[in-house]
Amino acid sequence: MKVVHSWLKKYLGDALPSANEVEELLTFHAFEIDGVDVVSGETVIDIDVLPNRASDCLSHRGIARELATLLDTEMKHDPLQEKIDLLKGSKITLNIEEESLCKCFTAAVVTGVKVGESPDWLKQCLEALGQRSINNVVDATNYVMFALGQPTHAFDFDKLEKNADGQANITIRLGKEGESLTLLSGEQIDSNENILHLVDGNSEALLDLAGIKGGAAAELTDETTNIVVTSGNFDYASVRKTSQRLKVVTDASQRFQNQPSVKLAKYGLNETVELILKLAGGECDGLVEVGSEDEAPVTTSVRVEAVNSLLGLSLSKEEMSAILKRVAYKVEETEAGFKVTSPWERKDLNIEADYIEEVGRVHGLSEITSVEPEKRPLTKVNKKQYYSEEIRKALMAVGFSEVITSSFLKKAKIQLQNALASDKSYVRNTLKNNISAVLDANFINTDLIGRSDVRVFEIGTVFAKNEDGVTEHIALSIGARCKGSGYSQKDDAVLKVGTDEVERVLNTSIEWSIEKGVAELNLSALLETLPQPEQYKPYQNTPAVKYKRPSQYPAIARDIALWVDGGVESSAIADKLALAAAPLLVRHDLFDTFTKDDRTSYAFRLVFQSNEKTLTDEEVNAVMEVVNDVAEAEGWEVR
Repeated sequence: MKVVHSWLKKYLGDALPSANEVEELLTFHAFEIDGVDVVSGETVIDIDVLPNRASDCLSHRGIARELATLLDTEMKHDPLQEKIDLLKGSKITLNIEEESLCKCFTAAVVTGVKVGESPDWLKQCLEALGQRSINNVVDATNYVMFALGQPTHAFDFDKLEKNADGQANITIRLGKEGESLTLLSGEQIDSNENILHLVDGNSEALLDLAGIKGGAAAELTDETTNIVVTSGNFDYASVRKTSQRLKVVTDASQRFQNQPSVKLAKYGLNETVELILKLAGGECDGLVEVGSEDEAPVTTSVRVEAVNSLLGLSLSKEEMSAILKRVAYKVEETEAGFKVTSPWERKDLNIEADYIEEVGRVHGLSEITSVEPEKRPLTKVNKKQYYSEEIRKALMAVGFSEVITSSFLKKAKIQLQNALASDKSYVRNTLKNNISAVLDANFINTDLIGRSDVRVFEIGTVFAKNEDGVTEHIALSIGARCKGSGYSQKDDAVLKVGTDEVERVLNTSIEWSIEKGVAELNLSALLETLPQPEQYKPYQNTPAVKYKRPSQYPAIARDIALWVDGGVESSAIADKLALAAAPLLVRHDLFDTFTKDDRTSYAFRLVFQSNEKTLTDEEVNAVMEVVNDVAEAEGWEVR
């Protein structure tokens, strides 16, 4: 929400601090500030209004009211506290067919207006917010939306069909198949029974997308002299779905999606009409209203003990009362604390926790001293966590690495209703497929990690259907891969090392589901059969680990075998080769040794990798030539 600093002065008067002070005040007590800039000669503060406050603070009045609360001062001018005194209108009638989608709708006819250019002060305010000036009437509706947070709209009254009594009618109803609407932007929308409209009740012509954007059917022109100003409260879900479906997002739709109070509609209409009369002249026929604006005030009990306990404060009842009176519409003292009634525009104040948050931020979260909690003995060991950690320790001790894979798949048994992506629309009912994919993808790294196989395991959530719907289970899956393509019989031998270790540490025999080098079990079911542990077992003699970022480029391996005299140690040879192959050599391993006729053959695997690029065969071959030259210079025979 972008706010013009000078605009706030209209509501706060001389109590308004400087822009920098406003930024600091809101940052430490209410909202984050995304920036402060000078636009069109105005200081504009970009405020990141939180979703729970969007119903009242997506407006200058809302931000001004927030500042008044934090400053403990009265508002100089508050249009939401003024009495609305408009005569009953007679030139237009209103009708709501979908009361669940429109709780309140108001309108007023203004005759004799002169549509023209807006005054400089209004154009400057709108331009500072990134809005283009249209004309004095349209600018007035935009100004009120940014001022109070209530969108309003003006139609050309003379373009509406009249009945025998000379009255126009506006009806709020859902669209019908075959109907279409041309928006003010020129875009044509095909309507249906899911889209809410304002409709000319006498001609059935669609006038706009309710709560989103106006239509061209009754658009204002320079020749317009009579207008009807409308203001309503539309269902937030309906506005959001229509806006997203049609990809028509406006400042009005964003405000209605955040559920402003039903009562705000009449205040928005009143403010708009008053501004139009001031800017464009004319005479107001009066206010017409349908629907209900009755919203019962929310009264909540707030306990002093609960506030202090949750916030870690020791405020007195008097101090707490002073803060609550700055926030609430009405505060009554009770034996335990207070009975608090929220202002009608604050849709976020409904339960005790809401007021506890208000006390905390108004008092100042930076004023709350951190308190270290008392140490208490563990009363019960988490069974799942305990045995999961025991399994992890056991499997890692025999060379397995833990992986964490995605719970979302392209195809499985249970499909999501609202998937984040088309290729992630199912949830997994097994870990086996994910483990197999990890093994296949990582076998290429065996040389780099100095292993002849890849061993991984995962303890993760899987999903299954039952009579009550979908249930979650914990599964353990272990996998091994001993060759680059497909399943090998050696996989089962390595896999058995892991399964035996799990059975050993859990002291139980397990019936595994094994398929092509991957074993899985329902860990949730197994945990139910295991005894409740009494205490955690800490890790023993865990070495210090220093993280080093791995290269994102692939490794290349080369083998070299050398005949050397019997007295030469393999470690000395490895050191010479490593020095010659540096700096691209990242690993070297002795993988074969045999002796014949007082000579020994040593075979080494050298692994090369760069942190800057993918190595080519030519680059690695050049390094191997250097290695061969060093070997020959030492008198070693390259086989």
